[in-house]
Amino acid sequence: GEIPRLLATSQLPKFMKVLMDCQIPDPQILFMAVGDAISDNAPLQVGQFESTAELMDKWLTYSYLEGGGGGSGEESYELGMYFLSMHTEMDCMVKRQKRGYLFMTGDENPYPTLSRHIIETVIGDSVDEDLSCEEILAELQKSYVPFFIIPDRQRAKRCERRWRDLLGDNVLCLESPAEVCFAAAGAILLCESRVSSLTELAETLEKTGLTGELKNSVIRSLTPFAEVIFNRSL
Repeated sequence: GEIPRLLATSQLPKFMKVLMDCQIPDPQILFMAVGDAISDNAPLQVGQFESTAELMDKWLTYSYLEGGGGGSGEESYELGMYFLSMHTEMDCMVKRQKRGYLFMTGDENPYPTLSRHIIETVIGDSVDEDLSCEEILAELQKSYVPFFIIPDRQRAKRCERRWRDLLGDNVLCLESPAEVCFAAAGAILLCESRVSSLTELAETLEKTGLTGELKNSVIRSLTPFAEVIFNRSL
């Protein structure tokens, strides 16, 4: 619950400024809220892709954060991934065959399988059989570059291993929830080769007003992923 509050009250305009300043063309953002499809009343809420902070904020603040869950250490991230893979259409893919970016935040594991009954009940699609999380992810990756952001190192202890099995280096373990927006922006800049070093990344984030220990913690959190990206380019 802390991350949506931070986005809505302070960080969303800064996130957009980072993307605009780095010439990311025509960024559009969709917000989705994912809960537990087995026990929650509102396990999947989806907004629209928007290009202004005001409209993004509308969808963000419309989201109902139920705060339930079944206590199993799992949430229905795979349901959200299924919806995005089957029910979104993006100009970047249609016109340029360029994937979008998906950033999931949380501190639980996905369910290993998504029941066909849940798909039909929540989304309305009829499928022949249950789908494994790996099958859903493979379909999702045709259109998206997915990341999973864990808000702090303590919570990483209970879910990092499973997410790394699924996403490899695209798991970002932060030091605090306050880093989420900046870590996501930094990951995009790294993937798009808009910065060539951690020093340049830090300078870019500083232009949005990110300074002091928060800036340092963001850079520390992004360092493992940045090293992977820089090594690929050698």
